[in-house]
Amino acid sequence: MRLVVQVRLLPTREQAAALEFTLRAVNEAANHVSRVAFITGTRREYALRRHTYRELKARGLGAQAAQHVIKKVADAYTTLHANIRNGNLGPQGSARRARATSKPITFRADAAQPFDDRCLSWRIDARTVSIWTTAGRVRDVAFTASAEQLTMLAAYRKGESDLVCRDGMWFLIATCDVPDRPIAVPDAFVGVDLGIANIATTSDGVRHSGKGLNAHRHRQRRLRRRLQAKATKSAKRLLKRRRRKEARFAANTNHAIAKQIVTEAERTGRGIALEDLGGIRERVRLRKPQRVALHSWSFHQLGSFIAYKAARAGVAVIHVDPAYTSQTCSSCGYVDKRNRPDQETFACTSCGFAEHADVNAARNIAARGVAGWAVSHAADDAARTVESTDGEELQARSFTAEKLTVKRSPDQ
Repeated sequence: MRLVVQVRLLPTREQAAALEFTLRAVNEAANHVSRVAFITGTRREYALRRHTYRELKARGLGAQAAQHVIKKVADAYTTLHANIRNGNLGPQGSARRARATSKPITFRADAAQPFDDRCLSWRIDARTVSIWTTAGRVRDVAFTASAEQLTMLAAYRKGESDLVCRDGMWFLIATCDVPDRPIAVPDAFVGVDLGIANIATTSDGVRHSGKGLNAHRHRQRRLRRRLQAKATKSAKRLLKRRRRKEARFAANTNHAIAKQIVTEAERTGRGIALEDLGGIRERVRLRKPQRVALHSWSFHQLGSFIAYKAARAGVAVIHVDPAYTSQTCSSCGYVDKRNRPDQETFACTSCGFAEHADVNAARNIAARGVAGWAVSHAADDAARTVESTDGEELQARSFTAEKLTVKRSPDQ
């Protein structure tokens, strides 16, 4: 399992200037490589090297830095084509897709740049790094990290680290290759219903309300609107300073919810069943006032947080089809739109069972998780049984052949 550790660099003024000049230089080079890739239609990394490597070296980039720039551009075009292929940029002929494909990919002046172990050396005990820049090797750049981060860096750091400048602060994002923890066979599943009014509701009846997060987002939108209308220099400075505040608040909320869900599942020896909500924004049609809430709904982030925290804890996670989970009675299984008269209420018109609508949906998700796990692992068990049977049969054949050989030996 791959995780990332973000540490903050504490460079001196001279070191910060060298890092800033280097980041600008490599991103200008990346924009040049992107233009070459767009004009020539060359998108593969090794083909781009033939077109641009010598020129990047002439610009003052080192060999490793030049190769990382080319790879960064090739990866960006690979991602673009994957998004087009998956329909994430709209259908053929849509304005969004046309904008994305009509010009070269561009990189910000402070876009992240990867460094490998030839360009970046860590001294974790001294909390310093040595990093390549266009002005030469910059040594003893201090960084700060928690004890847990230092332990993970020392034990599992492997591969590239990204240099990032964000709001005047410098960060290194290091990749750590953590050994996979064996997934425990679950006794049952905790169903998790994701929503906007309630961010997450579990089949145990625990509801994580979205009231605070929605109020925070509403306040941020209102404040952004006022500052954008004012359009003064001080208003623009404030907008720039606050631009990530909402995202940080939402991410912190999702982290806390994911931790609670995974901890409870681990404590009780259960797995976690999540809804597969991929493509919901394209499927759902809403009135204009409701679209803001839908498109700011960070269900994917919460699901990814639960998945990686569960993997670290050895908790099984399965994704199920969410269709009709809100209209199905978790007691008798009867499906009817009238079972859910409003957002909060579920009342079965067949058996009379009543429950909070999100809790009822979470119980249906938990039941589908049990069924899905049984189906997916029945095939694995059958394959292991066949493999074991084949192994025993092969061993028996080998033993019989050995006996025949012994019997037919002329020395006997």
